[in-house]
Amino acid sequence: MPLLELHQLTVRFGGVTAVDAVDAAVIEGQIDSIIGPNGAGKTTVFNAITGIYEPTLGKIEFEGRELRRPLHPAVFIVCAVIGLLTGLAAAVAMVDADKLWLAAIKRNYEANQPFSWSAVTQGAGSYLRGDLVVEKSGRRWKVTSADGLKSLGRVKTREQAAILRDELQSKLSTGNDPRLVEVAADNRTRRRHGWLALVVGTVVGAAGAFSIWNRARRSPDYIANSGIARTFQNIRLFKNMTVLENVLTAMDRKFRMGALRIAVHAPGVQREEAALEKQGVELLALVGLRALANELARNLPYGDQRRLEIARALATEPRMILLDEPAAGMNPSESADLTRLIQQIRRRGVTVLLIEHHMKVVMGISDRITVLDYGKKIAEGTPAEVRRNPVVIKAYLGDEEIG
Repeated sequence: MPLLELHQLTVRFGGVTAVDAVDAAVIEGQIDSIIGPNGAGKTTVFNAITGIYEPTLGKIEFEGRELRRPLHPAVFIVCAVIGLLTGLAAAVAMVDADKLWLAAIKRNYEANQPFSWSAVTQGAGSYLRGDLVVEKSGRRWKVTSADGLKSLGRVKTREQAAILRDELQSKLSTGNDPRLVEVAADNRTRRRHGWLALVVGTVVGAAGAFSIWNRARRSPDYIANSGIARTFQNIRLFKNMTVLENVLTAMDRKFRMGALRIAVHAPGVQREEAALEKQGVELLALVGLRALANELARNLPYGDQRRLEIARALATEPRMILLDEPAAGMNPSESADLTRLIQQIRRRGVTVLLIEHHMKVVMGISDRITVLDYGKKIAEGTPAEVRRNPVVIKAYLGDEEIG
């Protein structure tokens, strides 16, 4: 069974189709190559595989399953909670947060009552239901609407105000009292807006949370943890770190100690650091950079920087490594060394997928070659088959040269 499979992989940028319905498979333990003229879509395929680009269409499978985070029931629960919180926030905004604060908090303090959550809950509930409220006004007491905007009567004592509030409250639902018509209409509008904001906010919040999570299903970190590592066409090293430190950055997920134990230098931290450094030195020895372990990465020659990128990718212990033009800018001697290194990587049990313009390297080490042109796959086969394919020759040389 193939280790990696591309099914009708398509990547579009606006109206430009960079990769067009590409099917390909990489068998475990092989060295496969993707070749093609500049702009054929080779690096775009790598970027789609490693999560930098999201495929427009098609599917990418690794080890027999789609290369994306699995969908768990917990995801729906979390999205629902986020949606509910969003809906509640929207509802509070629509019913006027300032007036809700006045009803739930401020009125309790003004009444010289001790603070209690039950009083807060009661005040908020009264406001949302539209209940009439008794408030002190100078030396007198008054009955107001829930939002405090409409005064409905003043009396001398609180007891009289409570009786008046109860009388007006009983008339509020019938709408017989002209003073209460506008208050009842405001209450209905506030409740309608609050429920609408709650429902819309919950739906939008849950959908937004799921959309963000769904986009992260193919994030580069997840794909790296799944067993795929890569190098880049343009070298991306930490230039101001040492060669060994560059390799150690890729071993971060292997470090078992938490941040707190590291901060207090807990027992075992130094032993684990030493073990990882030993692994890093072994990888540098593999790529021929052991003697330069403490050299700054920016001081390395171009070819050594290429090999350092490969060592850093191998530090993640991948099952498959994607090499994007590793021989670019190398002289014949360095290219020969690179060829031997790639063969060593395969002997370590790592499958290799290679993009390369250096045809001597490609033809010398590839088990199978896929050829792209203008985003489409135009040929596939062994190096000998691809070398003789007239469509491939035409893509590289053109009709006039063939004639």
